[in-house]
Order: sequence, then C-alpha cells, then structure tokens
Amino acid sequence: MPANKYALLRYRIIDRNLRNLGKPYPSKDDLRYACEEALYGSDGDHISMSTIDKDIWAMRNEGELGYYAPIKFSKEYGGYYYEDADYTIAEVPLNSDDLHAIRAAAETLYQFKDIPLFKQFDTAIDKIMDRMKISATDSNNEAQEVIQFERFSANRGSEFLQPLFRSCSEKRVVKIKYMKFKAEVASEYVFEPYILKEYRNRWYVIGRDARSEKTRTFGLDRIVKIEELPERRDKEMTFDAQHFFKHAIGITVTSESAEEVVLVFSETFAPYILTQPIHNSQKTKWLKSGELEVTICVQITVELVATILGYGREAKVVIPNELKQRVKQELSMCLEKYNL
Repeated sequence: MPANKYALLRYRIIDRNLRNLGKPYPSKDDLRYACEEALYGSDGDHISMSTIDKDIWAMRNEGELGYYAPIKFSKEYGGYYYEDADYTIAEVPLNSDDLHAIRAAAETLYQFKDIPLFKQFDTAIDKIMDRMKISATDSNNEAQEVIQFERFSANRGSEFLQPLFRSCSEKRVVKIKYMKFKAEVASEYVFEPYILKEYRNRWYVIGRDARSEKTRTFGLDRIVKIEELPERRDKEMTFDAQHFFKHAIGITVTSESAEEVVLVFSETFAPYILTQPIHNSQKTKWLKSGELEVTICVQITVELVATILGYGREAKVVIPNELKQRVKQELSMCLEKYNL
C-alpha cells in the first residue's frame, strides 16, 4: 500500500479518536498507538511521533486534503480535541446503511479497475475501498466479502476506450480502421463519436459516419486503429441516447419502426419477468390460465430474438407473426443439430 494511502487511513483513525467521547483528549502517543494498532496490529510496524505530527499538521493545513480540521491541544488535559465538537473529516456522517450502500457501489466500480479508461479513477476507487476498511474497524467488524459482482476483464478493444471517451467529450472527429468479423480487409471510416455503450461485457461506440451521414455502431473489439483528426463535429449537432435506444433491446437500432410484441410466460417463470422487466415499455396482464402476458414496444432485432430464445420453453411469442416465425425457425435449426 503506497504511503499516501497509509496517510489517508491514519487521518481517519485520528479523526475517530478525536471524536471518541469515551476517551476524550487523546495524547499524541494515544493517536500513534491507535494508528499502529489499526494498521499493523500489536506485533506490526511502528509509527513515529513525527509522523503523527505531520498528520495533524496536514489535517489542519493541507489544501489538497481540504479538511482544515480545527484540531487544538489542551494543556489542561494534555491531549488533542476538535474545537468544533461536531466536526469530522467525513463531510456527511454515514450510518451503517449508507456504508453498506457505498461499499456495494465501490465493489461495482472496482471491477473496472483493469480497463484503461478507468485507470484515471484508480486513486478515487482505492480511497473508497480504504474508507470502507476503516468503517469496518469503526464498527469492530471484520471486513469480509458478502456480495460479489461479475468481474469484467480488460477485453480486446478496451485500449480504445480512452481516446474514444476523449473524442466523445471534446466533440472531435476520428478516423477508424475497422475489421468486420467476416471481412478479409479492414475498412476506414471518418467518424463522429457520440457515446460509448457497454452491453454484455463488450464495448461499442455510436456516432455518425461522415460518408453516409448515418448513425452507426462499431464494436471496439473489431477496431484496428484510431486516428484523431483536427476537425471537430458540429457543436449544434446533439445526440439523445435515451431517445435513440428507446425501442431497442441491446445495442442494435434499425431504421424500422417499433412494433408491439406480445409474449406469454409460464406461471412458474412469470415472477422473474415481473421483477426484471424485459424492456421499459413492458406491460403485464395475468391470464385465466395462470400465465403472464407481457406486451412491449420494441424493434425486431437479433438481440430480441436471442433474448426470447434464452427463455426456452418458458416463453411463447403471440404477435407479431414475423417474430413468431423467426423464433420458430431458429428453434427448428437448433433441433436439426441434434438429429443424429
């Protein structure tokens, strides 16, 4: 653990001790011992008095920390205290529920640490994780993993997240060399990136193809090279991501209009659909058979078909007929693979 991270932990420990009404006016040696015990244990490394001196000075004066802690020394009691009894370096006091929520959020952020775009947030994420460790000490509970998220690794194409993020933010134009899955030669596009989107552990960039003047989506894992061009896109040109993906499931958006899709789910599977809707437009109705009828307004895309197939025998397409036939055809082709 780098020295600056140890310092942040010591500040929290010092703050906790200065606010301990059960043992007011801790001496410098009390603060040193508390930091030593919390960070290293009774048989661990030692912290010098000069380190505690520097910590108190930093908490009082260091502008980058922004604490400006009102720490005073009482000659009468021979120890330190906060001149403002309500002061804490934690700007907003957190209860146990708040700490659990922040810990869960920190775990979510932590899974992206290895992705280049998020490297710039390493320090901030580490600070949150360290604060959680100190909070566990505050409540005399051992820190343990009680919630686990799916971990995302730095997949192919993640190296382009940083330059594309910058291009989206600064409204810059880029030249993309792109290799489609079935292509033998890469194609070049002059592209105006609007937004980055993650879907099922893959990253995509959505923007405007300068040649066709149409909105296109490129998978980052198929990008070969990116070159930032000097020109910028039209400042008045806006992109509303919520509107663009309003009728989409997944990443695909077509020029076709959205359609009303009606699905029927088995009684046993219905609770899963009620608690995790397929789409924001979802409306449900219980049928006399005990099945659940679900109506959504979406575009008919490969992601929609794949989603329905994923439900297996628990789902049935009612309308539109085009979708019903596509799902039926896919199922027939699957069965053919098992006809020996």
